[in-house]
Amino acid sequence: MKKTIPEFEKMKQAAEKISMLTAYDFPSAQLVEEAGVDMILVGDSLGMVVLGYDSTVPVTMEEMLHHTKAACRGAKQTFVVADMPFMSYATLDLAILNAGRLIKEGGADAVKLEGGYSLVPIVQALTRAGIPVVGHIGLTPQTANQLGGLKVQGRDLNSAKQLVEDGQALEQAGAFMLVLEAIPRQVARQLSTALKIPTIGIGAGLDCDGQVLVFHDILGLFKRFRPKFVKQYADLGHDAVKAIQVFHQEVKSSLFPAEEHTFSLSNEVIQELYGDK
Repeated sequence: MKKTIPEFEKMKQAAEKISMLTAYDFPSAQLVEEAGVDMILVGDSLGMVVLGYDSTVPVTMEEMLHHTKAACRGAKQTFVVADMPFMSYATLDLAILNAGRLIKEGGADAVKLEGGYSLVPIVQALTRAGIPVVGHIGLTPQTANQLGGLKVQGRDLNSAKQLVEDGQALEQAGAFMLVLEAIPRQVARQLSTALKIPTIGIGAGLDCDGQVLVFHDILGLFKRFRPKFVKQYADLGHDAVKAIQVFHQEVKSSLFPAEEHTFSLSNEVIQELYGDK
């Protein structure tokens, strides 16, 4: 049964951890739902792990809609959050239009935006429009160039205080959940304690109210790089290559298809087709 926003709030109050995993299509969403994960994130990380871009920045609204629709078809009983891609919420009007499309056309239950205090008016507007919002602070990949690259954020006193202020501002603006990416554990603990809404960590330590990772990372399907905060639970990429190599070899040596993979005509039809020859 799909969990609701009040249920996530109760999970935080009861100190029950929230699990979130990305999924970008029908089969991956099916697997995540079957595994019992609490929430699915259709992340713009799909730009790198599915579409082959160098970053999340090139991902378009149409691509996000396409993948959100597919994931929602695969996980009808799981709460789905869809990322709003870079520049899709640059203004209030754009934010409402595009977030509305992810909910109405894509089938998502909520949207996620990257940024802190500056996003307060947008979060307020979306909330007033009836669109549930997940915030995202710390390392924000869409604006990583402004942050000096894909680096841990909040290491000094001023930036740590700013993260706490950003989180509080987003909560007050109406966000019902907050993703904390690549920040020191102590800062994440402070945020998780100060906020009434759940925090979901990715490289933010054990004290967050939940954790999120990328589907392809935990299964060993993305080889370009592996962040420090990723734990790989399987190496399906290696297994897949081995299976494909066996297929390739069996085709070359005429071992596949075998008789059990082949369709045949009845003897009567064969006689009529080829005669007595």
